Amino acid sequence: MDNFTFYSPTYFVFGKQTENKAGAYVKKFGGNRVLIHYGRGSVVKSGLLDRVKASLEKEGLSYSELGGVCPNPKSGLVYTGIDICRSQNIDFILAVGGGSVIDSAKLIAAGVLYDGDFLDFCKEKPVERALPVGTVLTIPAAGSEGSPNAVITDETTLVKKGARGDAIRPAFSILNPELCFTLPPFQQAAGISDIIAHVLERYFTPTENVEATDRLCEAVLLTVIKEAPAIMKNPRDYEAQANLMWAGMLAHNNVCGVGRIQDWASHNMGHELSSLYNTVHGASLSVMFPAWMKYVMDVDVSRFVRLAVNVWSCSPNGQNPKQTALEGIVRYESFLKSLGLPTSLKELGVKTEDIPKLVEHLKISRPEGCGGFKRLSFEDAEAIYLLADRETL
Repeated sequence: MDNFTFYSPTYFVFGKQTENKAGAYVKKFGGNRVLIHYGRGSVVKSGLLDRVKASLEKEGLSYSELGGVCPNPKSGLVYTGIDICRSQNIDFILAVGGGSVIDSAKLIAAGVLYDGDFLDFCKEKPVERALPVGTVLTIPAAGSEGSPNAVITDETTLVKKGARGDAIRPAFSILNPELCFTLPPFQQAAGISDIIAHVLERYFTPTENVEATDRLCEAVLLTVIKEAPAIMKNPRDYEAQANLMWAGMLAHNNVCGVGRIQDWASHNMGHELSSLYNTVHGASLSVMFPAWMKYVMDVDVSRFVRLAVNVWSCSPNGQNPKQTALEGIVRYESFLKSLGLPTSLKELGVKTEDIPKLVEHLKISRPEGCGGFKRLSFEDAEAIYLLADRETL
């Protein structure tokens, strides 16, 4: 296990009707003038936004609103949010929505206190100062409610990259599983794919003797695999939604990833699908991750065998461990398909002749290459995109 530091100060408020306490927690963490940041209308139609505003008014807090966050959030709205915060002396940002909303809120929070362009934080500059952010989560997926990360697409270059810093970990996050009851099935499934991918990016590591975090990764994966079918059958299953929501947070606050080299190549390649084709993030991962696994499996077959046996319940084949590893990948793909997710580029509408464009854009966004389990060249990336172009293993 490698040396590490881990700081995770977010205050979690979990359970039914907890969104009604949002105002009290904003006040607890020093907020007086609040920017409520949200998406494109579902929180308005559901009445959630009204409940949140009522909770702020109850505490005597003033607020402004900025809606319009779209999936794969864009830089333009962040600039708008920064201007609002500066002109109105906002001192707290409350994100009401999923990962896209939370990521946008985090970057607004970072940009307000920074003299330069907030996109500098997406060019390896750590975020060291930010306004406090609170969240009211509406979908288990990105894990941004507990992480020090945020991802944004630069509308000028279409480069999608992330920022990082403990300063943008939320001060508090409200997690009410009831808010997931009305999610569209595909959106729920894409969130499940994202959670699994966040764990796998950490699970596939060249670092040895990381048994504790290996076991944590496997536990989170087993939880997601158990609860996902129940949720897809009955999205109003509170206990299943509750377990999935907490698993989503654990998958990305890095408790599963400390002390080990992580990979993130599948996310990097998936980001190109999102930035160039506006692919839903979780769907990009359901396509790219199995393809990556097939390509890099020989780097450490034993790690793939462990996943196959401990998570996908495959029987070990001592004579042919590679067969066991492959069976695990097949079961992963079958699970994704059972949720209604794509597992090939063709299902996303991406043509074979588009692949060179994806690779060229990856060179712009990741000129240093990508991957910690196996460092990928751009030739490797092209080969993985070609594997993703096939519909079956």
